[in-house]
Order: sequence, then C-alpha cells, then structure tokens
Amino acid sequence: MASRLEKDLCCSICHEVFKDPVLLSCTHSFCKDCLQRWWRRKKPRKCPLCNTSSKTNPPLNRVLKNLCETFLEERDQRPSEGLCSLHSEKLQLFCLDHQQPVCLVCRDSETHSNHRFRPVDEAARQPRKEVQDNLEPLKKKLERFEQSKMEFDKRAKHLKVQARRTETKIRAQFKKLRQFLEEEEEARLAALREEEEQKSQRMKEEMEALSRDIAALSDSVRATEEQLRAEDISVLIHYQAAVARVQQLLLLAGPQLLSRALINEAQHLGNLGFNIWTKMKDLVSYTPVILDPNTADEHFLLSEDLTSVRLGVSQDLPLNEERIDDINTVLGSEGFDSGTHSWDVEVGDNKNWSLGVLSESGHKTGDIHSGLWRIWFCLDEYSAWSPLDPRKELPDQKKLRRIRVTLDWNRGKLSFSDPDTNTLIHTFTHTFTEKMFPYIRTEDEPLRILPVKVSVTVGPEKQRVLVVVVLMVVLMLMLMFYLLYYLVY
Repeated sequence: MASRLEKDLCCSICHEVFKDPVLLSCTHSFCKDCLQRWWRRKKPRKCPLCNTSSKTNPPLNRVLKNLCETFLEERDQRPSEGLCSLHSEKLQLFCLDHQQPVCLVCRDSETHSNHRFRPVDEAARQPRKEVQDNLEPLKKKLERFEQSKMEFDKRAKHLKVQARRTETKIRAQFKKLRQFLEEEEEARLAALREEEEQKSQRMKEEMEALSRDIAALSDSVRATEEQLRAEDISVLIHYQAAVARVQQLLLLAGPQLLSRALINEAQHLGNLGFNIWTKMKDLVSYTPVILDPNTADEHFLLSEDLTSVRLGVSQDLPLNEERIDDINTVLGSEGFDSGTHSWDVEVGDNKNWSLGVLSESGHKTGDIHSGLWRIWFCLDEYSAWSPLDPRKELPDQKKLRRIRVTLDWNRGKLSFSDPDTNTLIHTFTHTFTEKMFPYIRTEDEPLRILPVKVSVTVGPEKQRVLVVVVLMVVLMLMLMFYLLYYLVY
C-alpha cells in the first residue's frame, strides 16, 4: 500500500512517482512526457486538472524532481520485510532464543549456534492469537465509543427539540399575559374616556344653562337701566313692575360648582399595578410541585404545564443521568432539604398508583428502593413502603380521589391524608439527611398535581398606608379644585 508521501509525489496522469516534473502557471505539476502526450491529444494546451491555459514549454520543477529522486533512492535501499537483511534470503524460520525471524543461512551461522527454531507460520500462531485476544476488547471498546457517540448525537438532537418546545411554551405564556395586559389597558382607558365624556357633557350642559341665566340677567339689567333713564313720570308709573322683576330675578339660585366634576385620577391610577396583579391571579395558577421531564419514563407523556402525567406510546428518548431507573415513574423538579412542603395529587379512578418521596442518593445510585418512602394503591388495597419496611398493609378505607402528601423535613415526618375529609392515611417517621424529591408512579389513569389557590392580601400596616395615601390624594384634589375656581371666577 502506497504511503501518503508516495501518493503526494505521484503524477496525476500516469500515477507514478514524478519523472522530470514541470510546473504549470496554475501551480500543478506533471511528468514532462505525460504532459506532452496529454497536450498532443487535447488542444488547446490547458492544465489536465483545472483547465487553466498554460505555457507551451513549462519550466522544470527542480525542487520536486530532487525530492522524488531522493524518495526513490530510499525506497530502493529499503529491505523487503520478507527477506533477510544479511543474506537477502527468504525468512522461513523463527529463532526462539533471539525472538526474531531468520533465513536458512542464519540458522547454520555461528550467531544462532545451538538455538531453537520454529517455522515462521507455526511461530506466528501464538502471537497472532495474543494480538487477536487483545484486539477483541479493543473492538468492544470501540463499539462502546461509537454507541456513546450515537447517544451524544441523539442527545444533541433531543436538546434542540427541547429548546424549541420550551421556547414555544414560553412565548405562548407571555402572549397570554400580554393579551391580558392589553385588554386590561384598553378597558381602563375606555373607562377613563367614558368618565371624561360624561363629565364633559355634564359640564357643557351646566355652562349652557349658566349662559342662559347670564343672558336673562343682562337683559333685565339693561331694561331696568333704560327705565331709570326715562322721565320721572314713566319711572313712577313702571317702578313697581321693575322692582318686582328685579326681585324675582334675585330669587334665582346662584351658580353652583359641580361636585365630582373633575377626573377621578385616584380611581384610575391608585395602586394600578397592584390592582392589575390582583386581577391577574385569576389568570395564572401556582402548583407546588412541577414534574421534571428529564426524569420521566419513556412511556410517560407530561402536560404542557408539567403538572400531570399519563401513559402513552414509548418515545425514543436519549439516555441521561436524571432519568429514573424505574418504569412508569417521574420525579418532581425540585428537591426539599428543609421546611414543610405539601402537594395534592388527583388520582381519580386510577387503580394502580404510587406517591411519595425519593432521596437524592437513591436517585443518583439507581437503587431507588434504598431511598424511597411511598404509599401504593393496587387491587383496591393501600400499602406503605419504606427502606426499613418494604411492605406494610394499611387499613381498608373508601376509594380516595385526591391524596395530600406533606413532607415535614425538619421534624422527619412524611404524611399522606385525604384533603376532602382531612383524614390521615399514613405517616412515616424518619430523620431525613438529604434532598427528597416528590415521586409519582402510575400504571393506569393520569395523575395530576393540583394547583393551590392564589390570594393577594394587604396587612394592617399596608392598609394604614393606603388610607394615608387616599387622604393625601383627596386633599390634593380639593386644593386643585379651589385653585381652578379662583382662576375661573
């Protein structure tokens, strides 16, 4: 088999080591005779490789010529692997004492006097077997590496699928929130425009009425002044009517400033963000336990919000350390190593399920039963399982549709109860020393982590602050009202 160097030193026309190589303007080189024969068949004269026009008499590539000659000399001087380097005879024997192949002349030489020999083919059997034996584990290791590469490729593809899927869900959630905010903004702006229109219309009507009263008073004042300028006899004749008309007009009620005539800015702006947040709680939900898809069995299908799980068609998922080594199982995404935590699981009509917690070490080592505390419902019977007590039957009770799991990590208690009747089912007592992850298993109907009710409350201190703020706003509005009245009138 030709070496890489020998291939590089071969002409691309004759495929032999260059003889008198010439260099074309395109930097390609060929044997001089090969190129001339090529050009006799092909016109015009171009490079056989790139079709670039070239000179009629290209120069000799002296550096390449010297390199090829040196290579040929070294190759010719190199002894054949099957011939003896001393006698140029075929190597037919193997010297067991010197551990080297020899020819028949070497066997009879003084160098190998009284040595033991074997035929080459016979001596090669054991080394060949040893190499073969050592090659097998290497092949297996290569196979494992190739499988690992395939798994890495699978993980890389799945990672991109996860990223795009998560991105789509994030965008959907923010689109929903933006839509709510846009609708809330439009509703509040509509309320502001409606108040502005109503109060502007009311102000317009009052100003029109006031204009009519001003016109009537002006006409009366003008008529009375004209009567006063009349002759005395006329004044005497009409004064009683004039006095009566003036007194009647004096009885007209004076202009009254409208109450709540200005925009109620406090109503529109007061705690705006807080009020929207309070209203938004009906749009969003909070679930105390979120399931981790990376721990889910390949037969599990998780909901969009990662709060429920059901059995489905097996998925082609990559291997990963997080995936739990137990069929039809999934863990919560967050482990607890302090405090009290509680979550409700809707089991419904499920006939075969398990709920509990799994320790971090049980998860990592793959021996889940060494760190698993759970209750199991199967064949209409409830049982409790723990590392110290693999199975303990629980008293018969009605079919439960919801289970409340409560982990008091600090006090070392794991309780299961019926949230509908607040009835205790079972309690494990253990001193927990590591993170505990919520554990769910089902072989039947879907299971769902129930959301908790979200409430927004204001404490007494905040209530007092709110009262002060409202009073300050009212005082500012009153001050603005009086300033406006002073400027207008």
